[in-house]
Amino acid sequence: MEIFFSVGEPSGDLHGANLIAALRRRIPGCKFVGYGGPRMAAAGCELHADLTKLAVMWLLAAIVKLPKFLGLLRDADRYFRDSRPDAVVLIDYPGFNWWIARRAKAHGIPVVYYGAPQLWAWASHRVRKMRKYVDHVLVKLPFEEKWFNDRGCHATYVGHPYFDELRDKSLDAEFVNAMAGGGGRLVTILPGSRDQEVAGNAADLLRAAQRIGGRIDHVRFAVAAFKPQQAETVRQLAEEFDLNVDVHVGRTPELIAAADVCLACSGSVSLELLYHGIPSVILYRVSWFGYQLQRWVRRVRYITLVNLLTAPDPFTRRPAAVYDPGDPLDAHVLLPEYLTCRDRTHDVAEHAITWLTDPAERLRVEHGLTDLANRVGQGGASVRAADYIANVLGEAQAGESLAA
Repeated sequence: MEIFFSVGEPSGDLHGANLIAALRRRIPGCKFVGYGGPRMAAAGCELHADLTKLAVMWLLAAIVKLPKFLGLLRDADRYFRDSRPDAVVLIDYPGFNWWIARRAKAHGIPVVYYGAPQLWAWASHRVRKMRKYVDHVLVKLPFEEKWFNDRGCHATYVGHPYFDELRDKSLDAEFVNAMAGGGGRLVTILPGSRDQEVAGNAADLLRAAQRIGGRIDHVRFAVAAFKPQQAETVRQLAEEFDLNVDVHVGRTPELIAAADVCLACSGSVSLELLYHGIPSVILYRVSWFGYQLQRWVRRVRYITLVNLLTAPDPFTRRPAAVYDPGDPLDAHVLLPEYLTCRDRTHDVAEHAITWLTDPAERLRVEHGLTDLANRVGQGGASVRAADYIANVLGEAQAGESLAA
C-alpha cells in the first residue's frame, strides 16, 4: 500500500510526520512518498521534493515561483499515472494542493484533505473545489464538520493536530523556572513568526509594554522571536523605546509557559496560549486598505481560533464586525483581540494591566481557558485521522477483492 503526501508549510510538515507515525502503527508496511519537509522525511516519507522550502506568502512571491510549482505538478501527475498510489493526502497549502487534488482525481485516486483550509473564514466560494476534488475532508475545529457537510462535502471532525504537537513537546524546565522566578511578573511578547507580522506588530506590542511598565512596578518583559533577524529588529525597537526587554530565539514554548500574561500577534499561537491557560491579548495591525478589504471578505467575527471555538455563532454578515469589549455578543471572548489599522496599544495594555492587578478577573479567564482546553485540546487528531484513512483504504481494498 502507498500513500502520496502533499504538504507545503513547516507546521504541516510536523502534522504530516505525526500522521505518518500513526499510519505506520495502523498499516505496517505502508509506503509514504511525495512532497513535504524534513520532519516527514525523518518519519519515513520518501520525499520527491522539499515543498516547505517554497512556502510563500502574498501573490507576488507565488508568481515568482510559479515555474517551480508547475514542474512539481507535472511530476506529481506523471507519478499518479505511472505508480497509482492508493491515496493522496493533502495538508495545508490550498493554492498548490487544489491542483494536486485535481490531478489525483483525474487518475481515479482517492483524495483526503487532513486539516482542511479555513474556507469558511475568507473564501467560501472555494468549497466547490473541495466538493469536486476531495473525497474525505478531515477537519480541525468542531463547527467545521457541519459547515462542510452542509455544502456537500464528506467531512469528519478529528481534532486539531497542533494539540498533538503541544502534548509531545518537551520544555526546558530549567529555563522556564528561571524566567518565571526572575522576580516580578513576566509579560511575554509574541510578535509572530513571519517577517510581515513582526514588521506590522512588534512596535505596537512594545508600546503596549511601555504602558504596562509605566503603571505596574516589578514587571518584566521577554520577547519570543522566531528568527535571529527578527530578534535583532525587536532589540533595536526596544532600544528606541528605552524599554528593558529580554529577547530570545527559539524559546516560544518556554516563554509562554513562564508568563503571567502574553501579548501576541494573531496566529496558531493562540492554541498554545489556550493549552497553557495564559491570559493573553491578541493584536493584528494591517494597513488601512487591508483593513477595509478584510471587512468585506472575512466571514467570521473573530480572527482568533480560541474565540471562534467559544462563539455561539462564529459567522458574521458583511461588512464583518470586529471584537468590541463593550458588546454583549463578545462576552464569551477569552482572548481579547484587535484586528486594526490604527493604534490600539492602550486597549492591549489595559487588558494586561487588569489581569496583573485583578486576581478575580484573571482567575475567570484562566478557568475559561482550562474548561475549553479540556474540551478541545486533549490531542489524538493524528491517531483519529490515521484510523479514518486506514479504514477507508481497507474498505477500498475489500471492494476491489470482491470485484475480482
